Amino acid sequence: MQITQRITENAHSPGQHRPIVLGFLGDSVTQGCFELYRSGKDSLDTEYRSGAVYHSKLKRMLETVFPNVPINIINAGIGGESAQEGRRRLERDILAFAPDLVVVCFGLNDVNAGMDGLADYEHALDSIFKELNRAAIETIFLTPNMVGTRATVETPDPMIQSVLQEMTRFQADGTMDAYMERAREVCARNQILLCDCYAKWKRLEQNGADITRLLSNRVNHPTEQMHWLFAVSLFEMMMGF
Repeated sequence: MQITQRITENAHSPGQHRPIVLGFLGDSVTQGCFELYRSGKDSLDTEYRSGAVYHSKLKRMLETVFPNVPINIINAGIGGESAQEGRRRLERDILAFAPDLVVVCFGLNDVNAGMDGLADYEHALDSIFKELNRAAIETIFLTPNMVGTRATVETPDPMIQSVLQEMTRFQADGTMDAYMERAREVCARNQILLCDCYAKWKRLEQNGADITRLLSNRVNHPTEQMHWLFAVSLFEMMMGF
């Protein structure tokens, strides 16, 4: 990977190259959102822990292995956003910083449109990837986690239960799977590197893991510990493991 070469150059010639810049374009998981809570009569909010998110963990891993290489992170994750919204702010939030590598992660909010939204999701990802390719920026698409698979007594609030029940349906009826398969197709078409963590979550479920308990809000935000899965997967990809 080009990013591996950039890190190697910096490690071998400290101070002779500009710092590594990694950009992350995504939704609430990328932003650093965890537990949900009722913030008003008709509104929900989330706990924010930027230091616990996967790209912060990835940064710590890279700095541990390459302590003389400066690593800068652009966190362009915004809670509640879809790939279409990410496409509209790509120039402002990512391209303006000329990153060495961009990691794109969308799907958890896009799926709310159901199967009718697949074409819009495909078009938005295709547009993002084409623009990044035109800018000659190396790109990885990170497939997100699974969403909750069952209702739990730990989320008694009816508003949160309503969100959970809707997301559970998308996981159970194969809609989420269809979105991830479409994302893989768009990646292949645009020659975008794929870090398929969704497939790893599916394998965990097949092996007996309780997916819902691996989500901090029991809906769609991974626990802090599960963010390590994303961080390690990206690190291994970047290092050519």
